[in-house]
Amino acid sequence: MGYYDEHYRNENSEKNKRRRGMGLSGFVGAIIGALAVVAALVLFQTNDLTAPEEQGATDDNDFFAGDSEQVSFDINTDVTEAVEGVSNAVVGVFNMQEESFWSGGGGPQGEPGGEGEGIEAGTGSGVIYKEENNQTFIVTNEHVIRGSDQVEISLSEGQRVGAEVVGEDVWTDLAILSVSTEDIEDEIETVADFGDSDNLSPGEPAIAIGNPLGPAFARTVTQGIISATDRSIPVDLTGDGQIDWNAEVIQTDAAINQGNSGGPLLNAQGQVIGINSMEIAQGEGMGFAIPTSIVLPVIEDIENFGEVERPELGVEMGSVSDIPSYHWQETLNLPEDVTSGVFVTNVLPGSSAEGGLQEYDVIVAMDDQEIDFAHDLRMYLYTELDVGDEVTVSFYRDGELQETTIELEEQQDSL
Repeated sequence: MGYYDEHYRNENSEKNKRRRGMGLSGFVGAIIGALAVVAALVLFQTNDLTAPEEQGATDDNDFFAGDSEQVSFDINTDVTEAVEGVSNAVVGVFNMQEESFWSGGGGPQGEPGGEGEGIEAGTGSGVIYKEENNQTFIVTNEHVIRGSDQVEISLSEGQRVGAEVVGEDVWTDLAILSVSTEDIEDEIETVADFGDSDNLSPGEPAIAIGNPLGPAFARTVTQGIISATDRSIPVDLTGDGQIDWNAEVIQTDAAINQGNSGGPLLNAQGQVIGINSMEIAQGEGMGFAIPTSIVLPVIEDIENFGEVERPELGVEMGSVSDIPSYHWQETLNLPEDVTSGVFVTNVLPGSSAEGGLQEYDVIVAMDDQEIDFAHDLRMYLYTELDVGDEVTVSFYRDGELQETTIELEEQQDSL
């Protein structure tokens, strides 16, 4: 044979030797592995199955019965306790509006202009905070009941009753409702407690309760943290695209959805630290609540006066930044270096501003507090001053900086 045949035989011989060696090694390894498994099983049974009654076994022939273990979980966490303490105080709020013939409902006999039954125009949430003199009081959002002809609430067991509007405040987006305690006394189990929002810190737990998508999802609970305690969020209250107010709010990442409006934001102790509001513009993963530091004074004013008492300057106004820059010098006669402020569009007849201010005056400061926009002026008036206070107003007229002192009167119009 030639070289190639001899090489082929030698090569095959070497391969066969290796195969036999590998086969023997594999066989020995398998035997060793099997012996190890058997030994482990014997040891396991010796340790764990010799006393099956101690292991909770019910059948001596059931291997897994002796391997079971009773595990107990405590589900009464801080969160569940906080929710249980206030959940029954959370109610649904229904905005009922009468539907007329002209809006598609028709009158009682189908007569033009007749009023039909109330229809549900919107839903939200609220929280019971007080019982007094056979009345139960509920705080919710102003925008939840806005435009309503009737308001109803639903309780924890689904009972639905009519409620009276005690008062409302568009600027803080808060409203107070009341119902006769006799109508719901069998349903009321708890009244919510208010906590101090001024003591909050970013990072601490926050719990939101409400009806995020209406009655079908009543008293939904979401949890997150306090993201920030002192956010100032611009709000357009009139829908004209202009900022009317800066809402001072708590920011949280707890989910707050449509229908949660008016429901409570809780701390870990189950105290209400804010009233959730969807009216305030939101970003992804950001919810906002009106802090109790604002809620409580508003509640007090509404309970006492039916509204929030606020001072007014006696003028109608607009922000300089909202008009074309052409008018800054041509119409308002402002110096070129003045690019912000509040211009007067009308002085209310009989107001204390009459004689001190006039049309096209541009207010730039109040009591040395710089005023750049109309919402700055409102914020200073509503949070720093009271009815009857005197305020020094700095303004430009015909290019000259002047001052006048005005005694503040009670606000007559909400917007």
